Amino acid sequence: MRNLKLTLCLSIALSTAAAYAQVLSSDVNGNAQAATSNSPVAYIYVSSKNNSTNEIVAYAAAANGRLSAVSGSPFPDNVSVMAVNGKYLMAATNSNPPDIDTLRIGSNGALTYVTSTPCVQKDNQCVYAFNLFFDHTGSDLYVMDSDGSNDNTASFAVDESSGALNYLGDTISGAFPGDATGTFFIGDNIYAYSADQEACLYPGLYGYQRESSGLLNFINNFKSNNPTPPPGVSTYYPDLAVADATNHLAIIEQPANPPGCANGPLQLATYTVKSNGNIHTNSTYNDMPATLIKSPYDMKMSPSGKLLALAGQEGLQVFHFNGANPVTHYTGLLTKEPISQMFWDNNDHLYAISQSSGKLFVYTITPTGHQMAPGSPYTISSPDDIIVQPLK
Repeated sequence: MRNLKLTLCLSIALSTAAAYAQVLSSDVNGNAQAATSNSPVAYIYVSSKNNSTNEIVAYAAAANGRLSAVSGSPFPDNVSVMAVNGKYLMAATNSNPPDIDTLRIGSNGALTYVTSTPCVQKDNQCVYAFNLFFDHTGSDLYVMDSDGSNDNTASFAVDESSGALNYLGDTISGAFPGDATGTFFIGDNIYAYSADQEACLYPGLYGYQRESSGLLNFINNFKSNNPTPPPGVSTYYPDLAVADATNHLAIIEQPANPPGCANGPLQLATYTVKSNGNIHTNSTYNDMPATLIKSPYDMKMSPSGKLLALAGQEGLQVFHFNGANPVTHYTGLLTKEPISQMFWDNNDHLYAISQSSGKLFVYTITPTGHQMAPGSPYTISSPDDIIVQPLK
């Protein structure tokens, strides 16, 4: 269903920020701007290809969302998908087979190469990696990769002092290569979930349980129900899933009459996670809002759990998320540019890249208002992946 690589990874939630002073500096385009005199609210990293050079472009975000270049950016590294845990940026290289590079995040946001770890490990062939994410503590890194036949999730423990990775084991999803998308932990840091489907032929809703060692395994006897479909539709197939900070999931639902899709828009359902990791929904076709996104590539929950951003070929749309209660409409399309990936910081900013148009968009979005941040959108050559490290 998708032609764009979907990635996702988790940022560590840090405390909220107070306002701070502004001074005059230059933005990434060399224009005079208002920028913070102290530390920014977030660092933004985008892997991209500039002519024949692969690099990581780094930005510092001011309180109003305006971006300025991090000193030393861009940083040369031939990588694709990335994840951050506050101290390190981990990135899968574009080599075959890939390595996982560890780069230290400096106090000014600059990146310094530390070490590399082979993605190929015992019982994990890792032909290519398509998603990296941390648990909420940043202690363990999970690499979603393909062995050529199945999707896998390899678990690594992070050595805090050196940034080296210690292989813990591998979980085979049984999905077709590249089908699995972002995986997200709920607030307990034990259970995590992902969803994907392919042309309504192969539904995929996966539940994972993090063991005390950090190894990510499947939930034993994982069970879930489906929302009530409309007349003439057999069922819904889950497409993307994302978690809030407590025990709720938002899942995009595709109407289906297997072995094919049914007419009707994609809709958003809410699920509640039970104490044993199973999930349950009371959503029906009557209370699930339809989306303007017909070909979704990414979905992200705001740190507050109050906003749900959905991106795809048709652009970017934001909804109100209400826990176990139905999702409700909020915005129309904030842009009609295809959006391939996005991340929130902790200061109401949403950063979104468009691979096809070579742009980085920044929005300030709260439950009561939304606007494009000053200076947005920014031009960036062939953006491939984005990750955000909140600082406040």
